[in-house]
Amino acid sequence: MEDKTSQFKIILGSSSLPRRKILTEMGYEFTLMSADIDEKGIRKEKPEELVMALAEAKADAILQRLPVGDYVKEAEPTLLITSDQVVVYEGVIREKPANEEEAHQFIKGYSGGHAATVGSVLVTNLKTGFRKGEWDRVEIHFHEIPDEVIEKLIEEGNVLHVAGGLLIEHPLIKPYIKQVVGTIDSVMGLPKAPTEKLIKEAV
Repeated sequence: MEDKTSQFKIILGSSSLPRRKILTEMGYEFTLMSADIDEKGIRKEKPEELVMALAEAKADAILQRLPVGDYVKEAEPTLLITSDQVVVYEGVIREKPANEEEAHQFIKGYSGGHAATVGSVLVTNLKTGFRKGEWDRVEIHFHEIPDEVIEKLIEEGNVLHVAGGLLIEHPLIKPYIKQVVGTIDSVMGLPKAPTEKLIKEAV
């Protein structure tokens, strides 16, 4: 695997394991910082606007903790990558399920239907101040999901910690995925193509 980060450094502003995995797969080395923001405090009508606003808020929160002046002086630029994602079902934005009942209701709704993930990626160059983001949407179509599968998923608990209770990579759910229109990396939380493009533009 080539290391593409010799001319610049990267900070991934996320504590998400899938995002770390995707950025590593892309051939980048990076350090981690997570943003502590009140996501519920940011509201937008459109999912695309919401995920972009959240990625910006995460970047701003991290920038407040960084000595940006030091980054301006450094020879090679440092890029900060932040992102966010929501699930959209029948036009409604879904975040993490509040409890097991809501998770059940969410997943039951996907059965025989479809949902979308809307994700954002924002790249900020700490040396030059360049900042640009993009969003990406993926449609996911499901076969009927049996009740016992939904119950197993909830019992196991991972679905309670993800937007919309939606985990398409999960072995229990995988057999019930009919079609994914878009890329899996985008569903996992970091769309590779826009990320690669923004990194190139930022440097």
